[in-house]
Amino acid sequence: MMRTVEILIVILIMTGAFLTATFFAVLPSPRQVSPLNLRRLALSTLETLDVQHDVSDAAFDTENNTAWNQLQVALSASLPTSVVYNLTVYDISSQNGQELYSASRSISNAESLGIGSDVASYMVASSNVTFSLTAQKIGATLYILDCSDANGWWITGYTGQSIAEDLANLLVPYFQPSSIILVQNTTQFGQILDGQPLGNESLQNAIIINTCGEAVPIPANYSNLYSGDSYAQYAYQLGKRVNQYNWTWVSIVGYPLYYVSNTLQFTGPGDQNTWGIFGMKLVGAAGLNAFLEGLDDQGYSYNGAWLTSDVGVVTLSSTALDKCDYYGIYPSPIQTATRALSSLNTVQYNLTTAAPLFNQPNGAAGAVYDHISKGSTDTTGSLFALGLTRVPDVRLTALGLLCDYNPRIYKSVYTAAGTSKLVVLQLGEAGGG
Repeated sequence: MMRTVEILIVILIMTGAFLTATFFAVLPSPRQVSPLNLRRLALSTLETLDVQHDVSDAAFDTENNTAWNQLQVALSASLPTSVVYNLTVYDISSQNGQELYSASRSISNAESLGIGSDVASYMVASSNVTFSLTAQKIGATLYILDCSDANGWWITGYTGQSIAEDLANLLVPYFQPSSIILVQNTTQFGQILDGQPLGNESLQNAIIINTCGEAVPIPANYSNLYSGDSYAQYAYQLGKRVNQYNWTWVSIVGYPLYYVSNTLQFTGPGDQNTWGIFGMKLVGAAGLNAFLEGLDDQGYSYNGAWLTSDVGVVTLSSTALDKCDYYGIYPSPIQTATRALSSLNTVQYNLTTAAPLFNQPNGAAGAVYDHISKGSTDTTGSLFALGLTRVPDVRLTALGLLCDYNPRIYKSVYTAAGTSKLVVLQLGEAGGG
């Protein structure tokens, strides 16, 4: 019984509170129960009318009565019949560092917009103005290995040739057209390794991007020199050339130099990477060891020790994220690195971090390493090994190189005098306030 009385008291209190709140509540007038958002309507109307540049064209041709009549017709058709408007175009000028606005023409369908009006502004640019970006050119030859007679590994779903084409398209704004060279076959690659340019390009300070992933193309004259474990000596020679010519060697994915490939030379049933990709020979972990020995100008010795580690998930560094916005290249900021170069090995081979692409929790994924001999300040060769897992993202390769070389982007001046005008559309509801 006591519980029932308590419930009745609660009901009475709640009912009393509701009646009191209703008595003192101030309700809007009937015409303001669901008002128009005039500011939003004004902005959306201007944006819609300027899809075909009708507002921009009229703003920069205030003497063209036909254009303004058409704009007024379009305004009337776009707005509800109960809405009145005033549209004004302002010229923009500067004086003593201050922007000045002067009305150049206006149109309206009412003498007064009442006290309940609202306004939206919209900046338009002259159709004669173009906004362009011009990149500073990197003063180096860019070799992209596009070898038709070499297979790749860990470039899942792609071919070296398709990757080469994408890389060339990504990097073409940052190099002179004549300095981007697609190396078509292993014979051409051998010519470069032997110190003979393919044209008029400079071999010194060049960038060489290996698009074959964990495999590397090997010319016939080199493949005939080695067999079995001795293919690591080819990687050693590559390292020596990188040191000699101050090249930047780029490995786009996985463990660098794990295989050598030449589909015209390796034609036997056993010439495959144990996973069914023919035309290649296994080098193993010794390939990267030998390459670094050559880069550091050490004597060659076979070393099959594994040099990389699985550091798991890595994220783009804050510097790299800023460069994404600067260069307009947007790879995923989160990657998986199972082939990150150990920081111990960078010390062993006199490598200095030049451009870290990722935050480095343990190990060194995705960094450009400059080789600087002890007692010297000069760079003699660089290694950019992404060390990521499987599917290559060429945007990361391009971003890493741009972070290293830092070419500037020159932008046209969009706000030059006379190229912009301000359009103001004020709306009100018929009947005033």
